[in-house]
Amino acid sequence: MNNKRTYLIAISTWYAAFGMQSVVFAWLVTMLLREPPERVGLAQMSILLPGMLLILLAGAIADRVGLRRQALWSQLFAALTPLLLIYFLYFEALTYAVLIVYALLMGLAQAFVTPARDGLLNLVAGDNVQRTVVLASLCQFGFQIIGYTLAGFADAVGVIYILALQSVILLMGCGALMALKGIGAPAVRTDSGPSVLRDLWEGAVTVAGNRVLRAVMIQNVAMGVFFMGAFIVAFPLVVREVYNGNSADLASLNAFNSLGLVATILVLLRVGHIARAGRALLLAQFFGSIVLLLAGLVVQQFLFIFFVFLWGVCGGVAMPMSRTIMQQTAPPALRARVMSFYAFSFMGAGPLGALWAGYMADLLGPQMAIVISSAGMASLALLMTFVSPLWKSVTAQSPES
Repeated sequence: MNNKRTYLIAISTWYAAFGMQSVVFAWLVTMLLREPPERVGLAQMSILLPGMLLILLAGAIADRVGLRRQALWSQLFAALTPLLLIYFLYFEALTYAVLIVYALLMGLAQAFVTPARDGLLNLVAGDNVQRTVVLASLCQFGFQIIGYTLAGFADAVGVIYILALQSVILLMGCGALMALKGIGAPAVRTDSGPSVLRDLWEGAVTVAGNRVLRAVMIQNVAMGVFFMGAFIVAFPLVVREVYNGNSADLASLNAFNSLGLVATILVLLRVGHIARAGRALLLAQFFGSIVLLLAGLVVQQFLFIFFVFLWGVCGGVAMPMSRTIMQQTAPPALRARVMSFYAFSFMGAGPLGALWAGYMADLLGPQMAIVISSAGMASLALLMTFVSPLWKSVTAQSPES
């Protein structure tokens, strides 16, 4: 089995487990514990907080200790963490504080997995970076659908069994990471080398000094605040307060969103290389904002799910295009660090988005929080169209495309 296929298997296990966690955690905090909107926002913020604080450091460390090694040990840590929730659920002692501890631990694992995994992508891609990014996105959202579907049975079979399965799937991914051969080793240094802080500084200077990288970072921050906040906080609250839903409703909503992403990614694989990746990114962000606004205005549940699906269709363009731009623009020697800044711009803004959505939902209701968030993202996409180089940027086409 070649390294590219093994890598795709590894990330598929992570995202299947991530999909399960997204539904189970939201279900536990919103429907089992029945926490108010601001505490739902704080809980979701706790998952993202370690990424905001540590992901840049994790990217610099990954370049030193080795991408594969860091990804492996971080995923193993993530595989063991659900045992905490299993213990407290078994003894019927689950509290909000326990959920916060679990969220921080899983966030810690994700902070160290993400830059190492993104750095490995370029090593297995060869010359065809954009196609590999699209394939990785297909695995990401396709297996998230599987994870969402499995988590939807939490009410029927019991959440303990879902968490146990989540651990097993993550352990399978550890096996795939161990099977990667000859890549992701730490760089060989002829001397003691610069400090980790110097490595971080080099990554920051690289991103800040490049107009294209800087523009992608800005739109990623806006996505973290407006889109992620709506998705992880406002959506579960709408399911609970507007539609009186359960874990299956929450899972189906997430699954339809990912189904839209997968549908677009399959089209991208058919179309091939997208030269104007920046233009595609901005258009997808703007139209995605309009669709999300409509989702916040409708009353019928089937229309809400339909617009969330269309929002996923737009996201299926935006996410691969932004990653492609970053992967191709980053200098090879600094790629893990640059990609850690890319992840930081999204995950680091996520806690702010969770707080934003939580307090907006508490003040105005979850549907109005979605409407306001979508308006903010649409405004940013329009602004970036005129003041950034993304509209005119061109991505390189591989010889194999």
